[in-house]
Amino acid sequence: MHPIFVAAFTITLTVSLTACSSRPTLSVPNAIKPYKSEVVQGNFVSSEQVAALRPGMPRTQVRNILGTPLLTDVFHANRWDYVFTIERDGVVSKALRLTVYFNGDQLVRWDGDTMPSETEFVQTLTSGRKIGKIPQLTASDKELADFANRENSAVKPSANNNEPAAVSNKIYPPLESN
Repeated sequence: MHPIFVAAFTITLTVSLTACSSRPTLSVPNAIKPYKSEVVQGNFVSSEQVAALRPGMPRTQVRNILGTPLLTDVFHANRWDYVFTIERDGVVSKALRLTVYFNGDQLVRWDGDTMPSETEFVQTLTSGRKIGKIPQLTASDKELADFANRENSAVKPSANNNEPAAVSNKIYPPLESN
């Protein structure tokens, strides 16, 4: 064999064996992380909703306050269960439970986990996420008057009643600033 082929074979064999013996610091399973979707299930019940409950309320009023129960059991017709779970990537999974008990059509009692307020719940949804700058949603009296004038002048009635009114293109401000 030609000496160049022997040298190339020796170098290739040496590099191959060296690569097998060393451990890479970054492995493929650790480098590639699959997307994990946010999973929200059940009925969120806030502490404000629980505070609105009163013994003696009829079922319809409880349903109006808390919403339709997630679980109604045929064997326990006098009990409604409200269960809420949320699973997000990078956040500890949370499960909350509230059970309301009836005697006939009247609410007797309720028990379960301590529910967060609506504000606390919204803060948990935004924690760990990067949120852009929230635009200021205010307008001066002059800006509101100018907007009303533009709205009033945008629709012009037609001279002929058989023709539809001419509508100009409206320009709306962006919902989010870039």
